[in-house]
Amino acid sequence: MPVWPAEVIAALRSAEHVAVLTGAGVSAESGIPTFRDALTGLWENYRPEDLATPEGFRRDPRLVWSWYRTRRLRVGTAVPNAGHRALAAMERVVPRFSLVTQNVDGLHERAGSRDVIELHGNIGRVKCFDCSRIPDRFDDTEALGHCGFCGGMLRPDVVWFGEFLPPLALSRAQEAALSCDVFLSIGTSNVVEPAASLPWTAARHGAVVLVVNTTDEGQRFGERIHHLTGLSGEIVPALLRAAWPDLLPI
Repeated sequence: MPVWPAEVIAALRSAEHVAVLTGAGVSAESGIPTFRDALTGLWENYRPEDLATPEGFRRDPRLVWSWYRTRRLRVGTAVPNAGHRALAAMERVVPRFSLVTQNVDGLHERAGSRDVIELHGNIGRVKCFDCSRIPDRFDDTEALGHCGFCGGMLRPDVVWFGEFLPPLALSRAQEAALSCDVFLSIGTSNVVEPAASLPWTAARHGAVVLVVNTTDEGQRFGERIHHLTGLSGEIVPALLRAAWPDLLPI
């Protein structure tokens, strides 16, 4: 059982607004490999630039579609873990809750989180390569789809290397960091900008910050900043029970 910083528990119990940032470590506990870890077997001879850049899509859209279809199938067999479920439960007990994720697998929504800010998109959606419109439905096959509005090719609605984050999602994430009372950074190293700055922005504006990760990569220290090393699926449910012991087990 972790030794909880008293400041974190007190801040959670009194918080009007809790903001959370999640990264690949949360999804890894559901068996979803990171992008680079998934470059094995059939895909081990491909570079990330071949599979996840606008230039790679222009060169060989069928290859990119095949890769993302493989990833979607893998995501489809995954289930939310205890960390996902604990965050969904936390959303139900605080007045305002902002969940920002760098993951594209949709597991937070499947766990019951209601309003997820997706910084890197969602692998279950597609959008037009030319006009960026998102169709209501698409045929998940090896065949290339086309936009019903402009005729452009459809592509996965995820952020590729060299692309900017969705402006609205980034703006909402930054606003959450500026206005929250407590900021939880879970399963991310906090070294890739601009998401990496969110917990430290929150700390500068008076929030209590708790970083939960399996390594000490990207750690910072300062007033109201706390670190716990471990798996999110273990620490986050325990944190929920410590702050709100009257909650039913999740």
